[in-house]
Amino acid sequence: QVQLVESGGGLVQAGGSLGLSCAASRDIFSMDAMGWYRQAPGKERELVATITRLGDTNYADSVKGRFTISRDNAKNTVYLQMNSLKPEDTAVYYCNAVWRTIFYWGQGTQVTVSS
Repeated sequence: QVQLVESGGGLVQAGGSLGLSCAASRDIFSMDAMGWYRQAPGKERELVATITRLGDTNYADSVKGRFTISRDNAKNTVYLQMNSLKPEDTAVYYCNAVWRTIFYWGQGTQVTVSS
């Protein structure tokens, strides 16, 4: 079992920045991958960014160049730095971990970008 706890969401104006954190209950180096997904009202959950055990990253086209995923193995924490935020980034952001081929999810944190 893996528990994930997100923090750092909130309200920000367009063009601003926010940082999200995801603390895991297990050694994140043991995870196959970790990532961030988001779900806006009336839309399906979509991938935002992922990072593998080896440190390879992948981003949705809509956030490339604006968002950065990183991790601190010593703190068992994954981060998502979001810059140049747009109103269309408004969503609930979920932390995800893949451990032994099973997907685990955090409870989600709301990010709201005002225009």
